[in-house]
Amino acid sequence: MKKLPKHLLLAPAIALLLGACSDSQTDHDNMEDTDHENMEMDHSSSGEVPEGLKDAENPTFEVGSQAMLETDHMPGMKGAEATIVGAFDTIAYTVGYTPKTGGEKVTGHKWVIHEELKDVGEETLEPGTEVVLEADHMEGMDGATAEIESAEKTKVYMVDYTPTDGGEKVTNHKWVTESELSSK
Repeated sequence: MKKLPKHLLLAPAIALLLGACSDSQTDHDNMEDTDHENMEMDHSSSGEVPEGLKDAENPTFEVGSQAMLETDHMPGMKGAEATIVGAFDTIAYTVGYTPKTGGEKVTGHKWVIHEELKDVGEETLEPGTEVVLEADHMEGMDGATAEIESAEKTKVYMVDYTPTDGGEKVTNHKWVTESELSSK
């Protein structure tokens, strides 16, 4: 039997090693993307509310009651059973903004409330008004410049729910409006 040169014996091992390194890098990149998506989609919060936010007078859904989510701000939300953990009277805005952390412009973000906008006074803001966000619902939101897309004087609710798509429980989600909830 003829003996092969050492470099030919090592070639398959080197190829496997390089392939493994390459795959590891790909998995690492994918993991970062997944973690980034999960971080953006984690709509749980500490439950702290902005200064000046007033508890709702006569809310349709009392704190501690159950309601059904009729909105799809994020996957697994529509049709989920929610527990009301806060009810407040305010102005809810749909906004467009470019995250401070970079990335593409976000449009149609629901909801940022009046008390989460920097130095805007008390009057309802008109669509097209530029504001600075003091909300941290998503990464890169706090401190970003935004444009008001719509405004609605309403009651907003902070809710806990388990997504219908099997995701982890969301606690203190900010915000859903009264029209986005229904009785069980």
